[in-house]
Amino acid sequence: MTPAVLMLALVTPGQPLEPEAKTFTAPGSKTLPYRLVRPIGTEPGKKYPLVLVLHGAGERGSDNAKQLIHVWEKGTGPLGRAEFRDAKAFALLPQCPDGKQWVDVPWAKGSYTSPPVSEPLDLALQLVDASLKELPIDPDRVSVMGLSMGGYGTFDAIQRRPELFAAAVPICAAMDVSKAKAVAKVPVWAFHGDKDTVVPPSGSREAVAALRAAGAVPRYTEYAGVGHNSWAPAFRERELWTWVFSQKRAK
Repeated sequence: MTPAVLMLALVTPGQPLEPEAKTFTAPGSKTLPYRLVRPIGTEPGKKYPLVLVLHGAGERGSDNAKQLIHVWEKGTGPLGRAEFRDAKAFALLPQCPDGKQWVDVPWAKGSYTSPPVSEPLDLALQLVDASLKELPIDPDRVSVMGLSMGGYGTFDAIQRRPELFAAAVPICAAMDVSKAKAVAKVPVWAFHGDKDTVVPPSGSREAVAALRAAGAVPRYTEYAGVGHNSWAPAFRERELWTWVFSQKRAK
């Protein structure tokens, strides 16, 4: 029995496979460590959704492991939930290096004016493009979600590439509100805690208001009495994955 066959044999039917540790190498030899979650039970010729997951500041590094905190948790996190498994979705979990950010702005100020795209986010977007060519991914069902620093990255990703994404889930984040019209066709479900002292709730409130003014219909959930860890209740939302996987890229 080959190692690959052995790994599959040890997985309970329907249980997600352990995220694979990989390294993406872009043209110019720049690299980005990432984890790949593969679905079980895919069929030849079919294509499946993809979610790009952007972690927070505390998970930066080079171990290609810390970015699993909050979203994997040995298969009990949101990427292990039945709704995710049943969708047979792929997930990409890149790791931002120490000292860098998905978006080069101060988090405490909320809304911002877009700087040049950061190197880690640029590499993450290139990783998505490469994965679309290499994996059986439905190009109309590519989504992005992130928490805190990764929530900023989520908004920034759809601002940079609105044509790429079917949906976005920014958690305790902010955006460049001047870009709202450009991303109005990307469905957004934003989350924030009203007691957040790290990223002000005004960031999400202003983003949602700007999107609505641009003609979009974003969903917004603000948790009363919750601080910066609003990802915890957000990931428990029963409709989360159902909503994400019901979205399709605007034509």
